[in-house]
Amino acid sequence: MATGSNQQISVPDDPGTVVEIGGRYYILATGITADENDRVLKHAQSFAIFDRFGDIKPVGLGEEGLFHAGTRHLSDLRLRIAGERPLLLGSTARHDNSRLAIDLTNPDMELDGDVLRSDTLHISRTKVLWDRACHEKIEIRNFGQRAISLPLAIRFGADYADIFEVRGLKRPARGTMLEPTVEGGEILLAYDGLDGVRRTTRIAFSTPPERLSPTRADYLLELPPSRAVEIELQVSCERGERVARTSFGSALQHATEELRGRFAESARISSSSELFDDWAGRSLADVVMMTSDTPQGPYPYAGVPWFSTVFGRDGIITALQMLWVQPSLAAGVLRFLAATQATEDDPAHDAQPGKIIHEMRHGEMAALGEIPFGRYYGSHDATPLFVVLAEAYHRQTGDVELIREIWPNIEAALAWIDGPADLDDDGFVEYARRTPIGLAQQGWKDSNDSIFHADGTLAEGPIALCEIQGYVFAARRAAATLANVLGDDARSESLATQAEELRAQFEEAFWVDELGTYGIALDGAKRLCRVRTSNPGHCLWSGIVTPARARRVAEELMSDAMFSGWGIRTLAAGQPRYNPMSYHDGSVWPHDNAIAALGLARAGYPNHAARVMNAIFDASRYFDLARLPELFCGFSRRPGEGPTRYPVACSPQAWAAGSVFMLLQACLGLEADAVTGSIHLDNARLPLFLDQLRIDNLAVGTARLDVQVRRQRHGVDVEVLDRRGSVSVVNVK
Repeated sequence: MATGSNQQISVPDDPGTVVEIGGRYYILATGITADENDRVLKHAQSFAIFDRFGDIKPVGLGEEGLFHAGTRHLSDLRLRIAGERPLLLGSTARHDNSRLAIDLTNPDMELDGDVLRSDTLHISRTKVLWDRACHEKIEIRNFGQRAISLPLAIRFGADYADIFEVRGLKRPARGTMLEPTVEGGEILLAYDGLDGVRRTTRIAFSTPPERLSPTRADYLLELPPSRAVEIELQVSCERGERVARTSFGSALQHATEELRGRFAESARISSSSELFDDWAGRSLADVVMMTSDTPQGPYPYAGVPWFSTVFGRDGIITALQMLWVQPSLAAGVLRFLAATQATEDDPAHDAQPGKIIHEMRHGEMAALGEIPFGRYYGSHDATPLFVVLAEAYHRQTGDVELIREIWPNIEAALAWIDGPADLDDDGFVEYARRTPIGLAQQGWKDSNDSIFHADGTLAEGPIALCEIQGYVFAARRAAATLANVLGDDARSESLATQAEELRAQFEEAFWVDELGTYGIALDGAKRLCRVRTSNPGHCLWSGIVTPARARRVAEELMSDAMFSGWGIRTLAAGQPRYNPMSYHDGSVWPHDNAIAALGLARAGYPNHAARVMNAIFDASRYFDLARLPELFCGFSRRPGEGPTRYPVACSPQAWAAGSVFMLLQACLGLEADAVTGSIHLDNARLPLFLDQLRIDNLAVGTARLDVQVRRQRHGVDVEVLDRRGSVSVVNVK
């Protein structure tokens, strides 16, 4: 790496890896590379990302750190013994995500004029996140035959970067960094933001260090043979109110009990495949960890690090994925989105009465309006999907009271769909951002280059996406069902008629016969974007596709150009702008595949759905902790090689984690009906890697079931192991 001759260079603690140039830290190209196996914890509005050693490296604007409410409260955390970094033995997140466990040892090192052989010391770092604080217990055990005096140093720093700064946005001005101080045996780091909020990081120690400076704690540990010492740290994120001191044991107990309560509400899945059980177990744990409590109930935050907040679309899709596993999640999502539904016209935030929120942020830049995402309504799909989720929730639970409670919100959503959402009154829902700093693309493929014509030119808005028309079709049918439940037969009939009129109009405007699928969008001049994409898979799921054309859509989705071997690509190979390393133009997204698989199954192609699940399962085996990322690259599958990672994908990501449950639902043809007290398995299949599957605590209305599914020569055999309440299982072959 070249540097200017007038710049000061120092190597803080990691010779050959991290260097400081002009007050900024960088990783040498000849040193370590970015770690794809960072360790993640999340609780409420806080999350933390550590490297595998349990450190936070102060490297440029890397993603590691302790974050709270959209701001990084700790950007530097490094543990050193006798000035050296310990050697890594292993690190992992516990199966329930309650804690991180890191095992380290010493390298060969000189100590007190003598040589301390490697592997003499065992250093255990255990971390837990609870109530706006990161708690850590460090235990060092001496397995040597002589007493050791060990210098140990822990270095701290905070940059108070807004999450959007971490993502790379440059700000015209920042607030004031206050001088770090030592007060009452604690380190205080603080920042006065331009929004008038003082953000403080308070670092406290169970055992006072021998020396404490504003950025460093130094210990001299006396370690007799076969003995251990412990140090506990609490790093608290404060905005005015002081965070109470809590022991590590108490924080761990609280975190574990909260997670245990959420797991108790869920269906439990076990199978004949240990690898599948690992994937399903990690996925459930990730959704549980990503879920935060709100005044309206539980809500799954979207993803760490960039999207650890409320997203309307992501929350709805995650709730749909989890509906048969954890129905209470959908109730929290529906109530929260109803409470935050737009009631006024506000172009600066793309808000209109009836729209469902896209994104909520709590950082300094959002508070100052430097980004529009404090409360931002710039998505056109969240609103119809809100209505779809309401009906699906009622079908799973029979909870009429919640439907009555949010019916005014459903009607407001439908009024927006029928009114402002149809910009030119042509019967289609189309979008055009109303703030220049908002999102140009307002479907789930929201990168600027995701919507284009067959010659590669970007489509000019307003844009009518094919899948959003499908969502609107499904929303009208869902609302028709709910209106009937509430006794309004006239409204029900009107909505059903509207849905069928849209279906006919959609078929005429979006079908591309020579491609055997639907175009991705109509542009502002009503020209169809004749491009082969995964979006028609969502149309299958919504039910807008006619049976006559479903077969061709299914074949197209499973073609060599669309199906990489690891899953369905977002864009077919060979299309203009195809790039398997792009965000939306050729990559593979697990949630996209899950929706398409459920659409394939519902259209009568369960074998295709099982093939998609097989591919995504195979991919999961190559990711650390069996944790599917937000997306991965769309390169074709090659023998003996795994999928190619996308470099900045969020992991965990809620709707990636929830994908396994929607994929399994697709294979089983699983549909609940709380009104009739039944569960239907329609043309069920087990994917190739499963011979047997057990589901415990499967909820339908107020009833619960334990069932076992076994592969048979043709389809599956279903056995009810236990039944609590009145519910039946119908296996349709």
